[in-house]
Amino acid sequence: MKKRLFTLALAASVVVASLTGCGNSGGATQQSETTEAESTSANTDYKFGKIDIPALDGSLCGAPIYIAYEKGFFEEEGIDANLTAADFETRKIGLNNGNVPFVNGDFQFFSSAEQGIDMKVIGGMHYGCIKLVVKADSDLPAVTSDPESLKGLKIGVDEVGGTTFQVASVWLEENGVSAKQEKGEATFLPYSDGNLELEALYNGDIDVAAIWDPLGDIAEASGKAKVLVDISKDEPFAGKYCCFYYASTKVINENPDEIKALYNAVLKAQKWINENPDEALDIIIKGNYSEVEDKDLAKALIADYEYETPETAGTHDVKGDVLYFAQELKTIGYLEGDPQEFTDKLYQEVK
Repeated sequence: MKKRLFTLALAASVVVASLTGCGNSGGATQQSETTEAESTSANTDYKFGKIDIPALDGSLCGAPIYIAYEKGFFEEEGIDANLTAADFETRKIGLNNGNVPFVNGDFQFFSSAEQGIDMKVIGGMHYGCIKLVVKADSDLPAVTSDPESLKGLKIGVDEVGGTTFQVASVWLEENGVSAKQEKGEATFLPYSDGNLELEALYNGDIDVAAIWDPLGDIAEASGKAKVLVDISKDEPFAGKYCCFYYASTKVINENPDEIKALYNAVLKAQKWINENPDEALDIIIKGNYSEVEDKDLAKALIADYEYETPETAGTHDVKGDVLYFAQELKTIGYLEGDPQEFTDKLYQEVK
């Protein structure tokens, strides 16, 4: 999950840095007012009734679900949406038993799917929201034909095995450096707080910090650091969705129209966000969905995510992205089976 940044010159920077990762945190930012959606729900007939959607995790990249709720897109699809907070384990269990029909999340869900959690990827969400950051005067290469230049690195992550760890591991492997701990070619150090991780970077305790947005951008703006790899635009992640929409296989089988309605609602929201980023941020700020102090930074991040829309749905190779990350997770030891067979089982197009 995204962690708080070490104190910078402006107090506002600390406020911005409280965002959390895609679908991984249980610490929700609660709404302070009755929303427009809540005030009208009592007067609406819902085809699919009330549906709990675990979405309150404070993340900016989770904006489509907040906007689908606030702008009435769930209502348009016949859904009385109730946004809730839930940790990663609760989401997985809920998907498996059908209590959670639909969530957003990154490829950290893949290993759970291989271990038997019965879920499907039904669509792409956006490009990456993680960055690899180094000190401003670092000469580390982002891409190199000389693996020796990257061996021996100490890399900060939020947790060993988590998404930032997996991103850093993929980056190492693509540069010819083994990420497997037993090989001893790199060391991963977990930091439960992004403040501490960046402080460790500045102090020279680690060489690279793998961190969630917007921490990398804020660190770079401070002049103390620079972004080495932005997975929304840099290789080996460029052009690939890292975050997806997952649906319960049980609900897909029993009520496919419900899943289609949920997916339609967020696609509408994503199109609306792309067309109205300033208003979207105003809604997110007013609803306390995510703590945004630097609106220009948040707007730039939303643009970088390039959310899928009703027009682009089906044109982006989402299944290909699932396969790519399955192959990479296989390389670093987080998937055991054949990546193609895994992808064929996990991905299911919603029609």
